[in-house]
Amino acid sequence: MSTYRYLPVASALAIALAAACALGACTVGPDYQGAPPVASDAAHSATFVRASSANVLTTRAPSAWWRTLGDTQLNALIDAALAHNPDVHAAQERLRQARAQLVRQRADELPKLSANAAAPRMREPNLGTFLSQGGNGSTGSAGGGQGPLQLYTAGLDASWEIDLFGGTRRAIEAQSAQAEALDADLADTQVSLAAEVAQAYVDLRDEQQRLALAQRSADAQQRMLTLTQQRRAGGTAADVDVERLTGQVQTTRATLVPLDAQIAESLDRLAVLTGRAPGALDAGLSTSQAMPTLPTSVPIGEPATMLRQRPDIRAAERRLASSNAQIGEHVADYFPKVSLLGDLGYTAAEPAHLFRKTNFSWAGLPYLQWNVFDFGRTTADVHSAQAARDEASARYEHTVLAALQDANTALSRYGHQREHLVRLQAVQASADHAATLMDQRYRAGVATLIDLLDTQRTQFSAQQDVVAGQAELLKDFVLLQKSLGLGWQTEAEPDSSVQTAQDRNN
Repeated sequence: MSTYRYLPVASALAIALAAACALGACTVGPDYQGAPPVASDAAHSATFVRASSANVLTTRAPSAWWRTLGDTQLNALIDAALAHNPDVHAAQERLRQARAQLVRQRADELPKLSANAAAPRMREPNLGTFLSQGGNGSTGSAGGGQGPLQLYTAGLDASWEIDLFGGTRRAIEAQSAQAEALDADLADTQVSLAAEVAQAYVDLRDEQQRLALAQRSADAQQRMLTLTQQRRAGGTAADVDVERLTGQVQTTRATLVPLDAQIAESLDRLAVLTGRAPGALDAGLSTSQAMPTLPTSVPIGEPATMLRQRPDIRAAERRLASSNAQIGEHVADYFPKVSLLGDLGYTAAEPAHLFRKTNFSWAGLPYLQWNVFDFGRTTADVHSAQAARDEASARYEHTVLAALQDANTALSRYGHQREHLVRLQAVQASADHAATLMDQRYRAGVATLIDLLDTQRTQFSAQQDVVAGQAELLKDFVLLQKSLGLGWQTEAEPDSSVQTAQDRNN
């Protein structure tokens, strides 16, 4: 007959614990290998596909691009928006929450220690008297129980779950990447906000200039109407001429009302974007002013630079890293969890005797927990985390492709709008010259009023088109800067952490 020798339970547990501790450096789950390569040819190109027609430079673009427009009021508005806009504040608070959660997650790696103290007072029944009375306590003298018992206790409790298989480390890794993603979201909010303020400001100046132009045109037409009425009174002009001029004046003045409404809307929009109540900017911005001046050429950098500095790409890459770490967090649930529990305490009947050596007690307990049969719950969690990782990878690829599309589309629009504006200015120059000649002919009596009104309508329309074209070109410039991911950096160079997504691919 064979003889088996069994280790004591405590010894077996100690051996198991030692073996587990030897695995303490093990971290289960896939290690993050970086974002997948996306559009490598475009990312390594020296220039953008649509840059040829935009009159741009491949030198690095400045982050605070609005300062290149030479408009101090625009600079002040964007600075105020970045400091006071509620959307920026909300993004900042989300980032604070994520960083606080990261601090808490890191604390889970450390032991938990709690202190306790109590002074229980209790009274126990006198069992001898109880039994002598037959157990019903209803006969005999009124002999009660023993006197109250007073105890005093104080102690420390400690627990520590050893991160043997890296589940906690993976959770920290996931939360750290999530916090970095929210940091990038904050930067993306700043990029969008700077562009939105600039577009609203351009709209305001465009509307004010078109209003002033319409007002000047209406005033000129009113003077001509007055002159024609005088000529009719003298018998040298017909009633139909007066009616035509009256209709022209009314048509031009009718355009003033919607422009006034649009100006009020733009002022309120700028006020809210800068964190103020509607109407707060009326006094400072109501006076018409020229639109910002575009630089002769626009530096845009290279595609690789754009992919590094766009915050939405960094956010997508960091969320991919977080999703990858969450797989390991769930894989760790396949393995046992070991905790160390301990208690130190003192118990005494008198407060003065509480901390005597004889009243000291302690207890230590290594605790092993292993969810052996969970009927596929852990496997389902792992598969779900893997699917979330693959979804994040697809979202990252989409973000990179969309960024390249944004930049190239913005470059194409900007280049074509520059050409369009040149042609509009040529049309205006021709219309201005024609109006001058026709006015001279009309005054000399060799041209009719209808001919003069037609040339003036053409001139007014051409002037409005040029102003609108200038505003559109400025807004295309703003969209170009936004597509490049500019407007959030606080340093001269982009944040090095932004480079992780694409640099890992190279």
